[in-house]
Amino acid sequence: MFAELNSILNSFPDKFSQEEFIIISEKRCNASFLIHHFLSFYLRARCKVCFLGLVQSFSHYHAVSQRLGVSLIQAKEKGQLVFLEALQESLPHLIPQAGHAGSDALHFLRDPTDGLQNLFQFVQTSCRGPVGAPDISEGAVEWGPPVLLVDDLSVLLSLGVSVGAVLDFSHYCRATVCSRLQGNVVMLLHCDEEEDDGDTEGTDLLLKGLTHQCSLALHVQGLPTGYCRDIHGQMELCWRKQQADAQNTLKKLFQYKVHDKGASFFPRGTSSAVL
Repeated sequence: MFAELNSILNSFPDKFSQEEFIIISEKRCNASFLIHHFLSFYLRARCKVCFLGLVQSFSHYHAVSQRLGVSLIQAKEKGQLVFLEALQESLPHLIPQAGHAGSDALHFLRDPTDGLQNLFQFVQTSCRGPVGAPDISEGAVEWGPPVLLVDDLSVLLSLGVSVGAVLDFSHYCRATVCSRLQGNVVMLLHCDEEEDDGDTEGTDLLLKGLTHQCSLALHVQGLPTGYCRDIHGQMELCWRKQQADAQNTLKKLFQYKVHDKGASFFPRGTSSAVL
C-alpha cells in the first residue's frame, strides 16, 4: 500500500469510496505495482477480495505482498481472499489430466466462443457466496464490501475471447460488485502497441469500452524520452463523475518511481533528478 497514492486518490483503508470501477492501463511499462497496491489496500481495509490472477502465480503476489506488510496466505485461510491462479488451473484444460478437470471458471479455454459466463459465475459466487447460502454463517468473520481485482484483462484477447465478450464480462462484474453489492472493481489492461500484432486493434477497442464504463482510469506509460534511472514513468489519473445530465472529467498527471517497498509520485518535472 502506497501512502502517497492514497493521498492523491484521497482514499484510505478506514475511509474509501464504494461502487468504484477502476481501470489501470499500461503502455511501454509495467503497472503491476498498482495492482499490488490495491490488493494490500483492500485487504487492510478488511474487504472480501476476489483476485483473478491471469498472468502471475499466487506465490509471486504473496512474495510482493509480504514486503508491503500483508500475508496472502493468512487472508486465504481466513476466507478474506479468493484467488484464481489461472496459470495452474489452465493446465487441465490445455493438457487433459486424469482426475483433474480444472476450474470451471476457465472453461472458455476449451472453446473461447462460449464466452466468459463461467468466469463471471466464479466472481459472483466468490463475492457474495453461493446462491441460497446465508450471508454470515455462525462464527464466521463479517468482511467489508467485496472487491474484484483482475490482472491482466488483455490476456483474454490473446486466448481467443472476443472484445465484446470481455466488455460484457466487465459490465456484469460492475453491475454485480459495484452496483448490487456496493463494492469496487479494479482491472488492469496491457496496451503496448507492436507491429504486426493482431491484438492491437482489439486492445484499443477494449480500452475505450472500459474507459467509458469506469469511474477512475489510471493510464500508466513509460517516459516519452526513454529510460531514466530516477523516474520510471508517468501516470495520468482521470476521474469521471456523473453530475445531473453531464459527465465531468478531472485529469491529473504525475511521474513516479517504484521502490522495493513502495512508490513515490510527484508532479511532472519536479523530481530532484531533473531539478
